[in-house]
Amino acid sequence: MADGGTTDAIVDLTNCDREPIHVPGTVQPFGFLIALTADWLVSRASLNCDAFLGLDPHAILGQPVSAIFCADAIHSLRNRITLLRGADAVERIFALTLVDGGAAFDVAVHFSGQLVVIEGEPAAHDEMEASSMVRSMVARLGQVDGMTAFLRDGARQVRALTGFDRVMVYRFADGGDGEVVAEALRPGVESFFGLHYPASDIPVQARALYVRNIFRIIADVTAVPVPVVPTLDPAGVALDMSLCLTRAVSPIHVEYLRNMGVGASLSISIIVEGRLWGLFACHHYAPRLPTFAQRSAAELFGQIFSMMLESRERAETAAYEGKARQVADRLMAAVAQDHDLLANARWLGDIIFDTIPADGVGVYIDGQMSFSGLTPDQSAFSTIVTTLNRLAASQVYTTDSLMRVMPEAEVYADRAAGLLAIPLSRRPRDYVVLFRAEQLRSVRWAGEQAKHIEYGPNGPRLTPRKSFEAWSQLVRGTALPFSPAHLRVAEALRTALLEVVLRLSDSADAERQKAHEKQELLIAELNHRVRNILSLIRGLLSQTRDSAGSVDEFIGTLESRVHALARAHDQITADRWAPARLYDLIEVEAGAYLGEMSDRVRLSGPNVLLTPGCFTVMALVIHEMLTNAAKYGALSDSGVVAIDWRVDSDGSLLIDWSESGGPAVIAPTRRGFGSTVIERSIPYDLGGHAEIHYKLAGIEAQFCIPSAHVASVLPDRVAGERARPAVAATPGLLKGRNILLVEDNMIIAMDGEDALRELGAEVTTASSVVRAREAIAVQPIDLAVLDFNLGNETSLPVADLLAERGIPFLFATGYGDGLELPERFSHIVLVKKPYSGATLAQALGPVMAGN
Repeated sequence: MADGGTTDAIVDLTNCDREPIHVPGTVQPFGFLIALTADWLVSRASLNCDAFLGLDPHAILGQPVSAIFCADAIHSLRNRITLLRGADAVERIFALTLVDGGAAFDVAVHFSGQLVVIEGEPAAHDEMEASSMVRSMVARLGQVDGMTAFLRDGARQVRALTGFDRVMVYRFADGGDGEVVAEALRPGVESFFGLHYPASDIPVQARALYVRNIFRIIADVTAVPVPVVPTLDPAGVALDMSLCLTRAVSPIHVEYLRNMGVGASLSISIIVEGRLWGLFACHHYAPRLPTFAQRSAAELFGQIFSMMLESRERAETAAYEGKARQVADRLMAAVAQDHDLLANARWLGDIIFDTIPADGVGVYIDGQMSFSGLTPDQSAFSTIVTTLNRLAASQVYTTDSLMRVMPEAEVYADRAAGLLAIPLSRRPRDYVVLFRAEQLRSVRWAGEQAKHIEYGPNGPRLTPRKSFEAWSQLVRGTALPFSPAHLRVAEALRTALLEVVLRLSDSADAERQKAHEKQELLIAELNHRVRNILSLIRGLLSQTRDSAGSVDEFIGTLESRVHALARAHDQITADRWAPARLYDLIEVEAGAYLGEMSDRVRLSGPNVLLTPGCFTVMALVIHEMLTNAAKYGALSDSGVVAIDWRVDSDGSLLIDWSESGGPAVIAPTRRGFGSTVIERSIPYDLGGHAEIHYKLAGIEAQFCIPSAHVASVLPDRVAGERARPAVAATPGLLKGRNILLVEDNMIIAMDGEDALRELGAEVTTASSVVRAREAIAVQPIDLAVLDFNLGNETSLPVADLLAERGIPFLFATGYGDGLELPERFSHIVLVKKPYSGATLAQALGPVMAGN
C-alpha cells in the first residue's frame, strides 16, 4: 500500500511498542533514544548512545541524566518539557549541545506514560527559514480554486519541500478503502493516480496511530533495526514507542515497501474534524532523510493544510445545507397548504432532487404507494419498506448496494441499486425513499485485492501483496453512494416532514406556530454551527503564540498577519511585482480590517509608489498600527486616525500617524511581536527610522522610508487608476508545447509552472542538471527555460544538450545585467527574475519564431 511508510500495513499493532528503533543505513548512526523516569534516572537507552555520546547504554542504566548531559542541556530540556500539552504532544529543540565540547543535536522530547523520552540526531544546521517557507506555501494554497486543484497543489508543495520522487494525496473512504486523489512525480516515475487500495492495507489500528502520530518517516528501507536496552522494564512492560521518531516499523511493512521498489517513505496525516481524512504519502526510490528542520516544516504544512481543507469542506457544506434549508422551508410551506402533496411522488422528487440527486423516488404512506422515475415495482417496494422497518426504524438509512441486505434486489439493480430512506412517522410505517440506479464502473486496484494467508511461528497472518500493477475490477450492483452531506440534508428533511405530519393532526393556528418555532430552531442551529466553525478555525490559529522557536510560533505568526501580507501581495502582483501605491496599501488594509469604519482613517499625501519589498514591510506595519488602533486606540472608540505623508528634499518618504478622539492612552508594559514589527521592521529591513509615542490624547508615530524604496511620485491619484498596467500574456500561446523548466528554488519553480500553464503549456520541472537530463531522456521537449545558476552548479550542461538536440531554450537569472553568458550562447534570450507569464511570453516569442 502507498501509505508513505508510517506504521504498519498488514500488522497487528497491539505489540507495536515492542518494535526496535529504526536506523537508516545511509546516515548511520541515525539517532539515539533515552527514556527517563520522573526523578530523571535513565531507565532505557538505545545502543546508539555509544556511537553518539561515547557512553555504554548498559553502564548508564539507572544513572541520573546529569551523568550524561551537561547542565545547560538539562536546563533547556526541562524548559521545553514544561511546554508539553496533551497526551501526544512533542516538543523540539534545534542544534542543542548535549555534552560539553560535543557536537550539536536536533532533539525531540515527549511523554511515554510516566517516562520522558528524549531522542536526538546530529544537527543538520539547516539554514532554511521554515516559517517563511510555510507562509509562502500556505499563501499559494489559499489562492487555489477548486478542491481538485487544492489537493494537487498540496502534493506539489510537499514534494518540493521534501524532495521525494513521488508524493500522493491518499484519501480514505468510509469503508476504509483508499484512493490516490492527487499526485506529484519526478519525471520518469510511474503514476499511481486513481489507484484504489483495500482497507486491509492500512488496518484500523494503524489508522488510529496515524491520528496520534501525524508524521512518520522511513529514511532507509534496508536499514538494520537496533534494540532498546533493556527490552522490558523491571515490571515487565515494554516501552511504548508510538510517538518516537526513531521507532522501527513492522518487518511486514518493510517487505511491502521492498516489493514496490521503494527505498524511503514518509507520511503526513491529514486530520479533518478529528478524523483521519487521508495522508500525504511520499515514496523515494533511494534512501532519503530530509533534515530535522525540513521535516518540522513539512509537519507544520500538513497541519495547516488539514485546517484549510477542513475550512473548505465546511464552507461547501454550509452553503449546501443553506440551500437544503430553503428546500425544507418550501416543502413545509407547500404541504401546510395542501397535505395531499405529501403523497405525490413526482412533486416530492422535483423538490428533493434539487439537493439530493437521485434517479427515482417512492412514497409509502398508510399502505399507499406512489412512484416517480426509476423505481422497483409495488411488490418489491413493499418488501423494501418491510426491510427498512427492521433495519432502521425512525432513522435515515442509506446503502449503495441494496442487494447486500436484500439479495433479491439484484433483479432490479438497473433501476434501484442504492437507496436513501427518509421516515415520515415516529413508528415504522411511512417513508420517502430515493433510489439510485446501478452504476457500472471499473475500479483500478493497486494489485489484485485478494491476499493470501501464510502460517508462521506466530500463527496465521496476512502477507503483503507482491504485485502492485494496476488491476481492474468491474463493479456491479452498486450505485453512487449518498454523501454525508446528503445524509445531513435528509435528516433535515426528515425533521421537516415529520413536523408536517404532526402538524396535520392539530389546528391550523397551532401548526403554524409550531412550524415557525421549528424554522427558527433550524436557523439558530445553522447560525450556531457557522459560528462554531469560525471559532474553531480562529482558535486553532491562536494557540500558544508565546512558544518561540517552535511549531506553535509559526502558527501564531501566520494567524493574524498572513492576511495583511496576502492583501499586499495581491496589490503588488496585480502588476506583476511592480511598485505599488502607498495610498492603495492603507486604503485596502483599512477597508479589509475596519469595513464601514474605514472612513475614520483619513489619508493625505502625494501619489507615492513603493518598491515591492518595501510594500510588503509596510503592509505589516500598517496592519499592526490599525490593529492597535482598533483594539486600544482611537478606532476602539469614536476617534479618527490621520495619516499624512510627504517626500523630503532627498527623496525619502516621511509618514506621520496621529490618533485623536479615542480613549486615554496608556503605554504598554511589555513588548509583543506587534510592537516589535512596528518599531524594528522599517529600521531593520529598509534602513529607515520608526518612532512611536504613547501620548495621553492619542498615539503618534513617525516613519521615515529611505529614497531607495520610493520608486516614484506620480501625479495626483485618480480613483480606480493603477500605477502601471500589467502586460497581458496571450492564453494558449504555448498550447500543445512541452516546456522544460529548470529551477532550483521551489517557490520560483511553482510560480514559473503556473505562468507557463497559463500560456497553455505542459510543464516538466527539474531542480538540477541530473534531473533535467533525465526529463529530456524520457519525454519530448519543445522548449526550455533554464535558470542559469542552480546553487552549486549552472545549467550550461543542460543548454549544451538542448543545443545538440536542436531544442530551443532561454536563460533566466536573478543577477540582472551582471550575468555574462558564454560566447557560444551570447545569442540566447536572457530573462530577468522575477518573471511572469507576460515576460515569458515576450521572451519566448522570438525563440518560437526562430524555431
